Amino acid sequence: MKDFINVGLLGAGTVGGGVIKVLEKNAAEIEQKVGKPIRITKVLDRNVEARQKEYGDQYLFTANADDILEDKDIDIVVELLGREHPAKEYIAKAFENGKNVVTANKDVIARYGAELFPLAEAHGCDFLFEASVCGGIPIIEPMKTSMAGNRIKSVMGIVNGTTNYMLSKMSNEHLDYDEVLKEAQAKGYAESDPTADVGGLDAARKIVILASIAFNTRISLDDVLVEGIENIEACDIKYAQSLGYAIKLLAIAKNDEENGVTVCVKPTMLPLTHPLAGVNGVYNAVFVNGDAIGEAMFLGLGAGRLPTASSVCGDIINIARNMMHGACGRISCTCFKEKKLCPPEKMSAPAYIRLQVLDQPGALAAIAAAFGAQNVSLRNVIQQNEAMGEKAEIVVITHSVSESNLQMALQILKVLPVVEKVSCVIRVEDSKLG
Repeated sequence: MKDFINVGLLGAGTVGGGVIKVLEKNAAEIEQKVGKPIRITKVLDRNVEARQKEYGDQYLFTANADDILEDKDIDIVVELLGREHPAKEYIAKAFENGKNVVTANKDVIARYGAELFPLAEAHGCDFLFEASVCGGIPIIEPMKTSMAGNRIKSVMGIVNGTTNYMLSKMSNEHLDYDEVLKEAQAKGYAESDPTADVGGLDAARKIVILASIAFNTRISLDDVLVEGIENIEACDIKYAQSLGYAIKLLAIAKNDEENGVTVCVKPTMLPLTHPLAGVNGVYNAVFVNGDAIGEAMFLGLGAGRLPTASSVCGDIINIARNMMHGACGRISCTCFKEKKLCPPEKMSAPAYIRLQVLDQPGALAAIAAAFGAQNVSLRNVIQQNEAMGEKAEIVVITHSVSESNLQMALQILKVLPVVEKVSCVIRVEDSKLG
């Protein structure tokens, strides 16, 4: 046995720098927890000279990934480069060379997990990725270990800090979407091109990972129904609050034993009494429902240098402990089932719909008839006429309705002469409306 457990770090940026800091600061305690020191021996970075100047001679920096991937003394490769390529190829090569891997790369796990997990297993390697979902929040390891005795019924979460910050701002300060987006970009919470966040794509990759683990089946990105927050207006949040709801961008995965698995990302209205409704700002939270545990929520910072580094370092320590006991590869891929996806006609939930209509006799009756023709039952109806001249705004909350029936009703509404525009449609998670 070697005197050290050696780590090769691919990437010394925001998270990589955080990993270096945590392992340095807590080195003595980590050694006690593992039974042997963990040390970073080589670091991949494009700007070798600048990094070497920043960190001195304590670490050896290189611009060649093979200096790490081919080094027989390196036990654990930590991939923190981001994006799919060349990260995926580096991870595969690490396994082929018998090295354990830690990654925070949700893109690679969501897209190439089906290829990489068998490769890790074939070479007896650990492949851990806690930081790929919700940064510093421990959720993947608990689902694979502490909750392994459960049949998970559903996983529902706020897994994107940017959109949660924006919706929280819109709600608390009554601001419009465009104002909040500019502020989020100015503060560094949103990218200059925010599409991945506000369009729900970032959350989609994360729910692919969570659903695959929760339901023990392989979910792909193509299986996820994705909708972003671009169409949410301040008035929708105001209406929601008046009806006792909060609007959140939720990643939702449900396992119906009879009808199949549903995986989606969508703006969702939650009762204000729901635990997720009170999660604001850049915080993330995941709400799990299992047959044994019941309901459990995991809350924390979903991004950031040190929170994400916390999860990465936890994975490094887990692998180091496995190495000490000759138990690497102990928990392999858990996607051992093939489950069907739920068809649209079997997906059902209540819905919030906001319409711009002509303010004339019979308009409401025509709208109600359109819903009724598709078996859509209405729970609440609000009509707003103030300062709208010849137009009115109508908001309805339906009882639970199938996705196919809802879409048919919306198509009918869009061609009704009295309806000027279907402005917004938001699904509602409320068991009282089932």
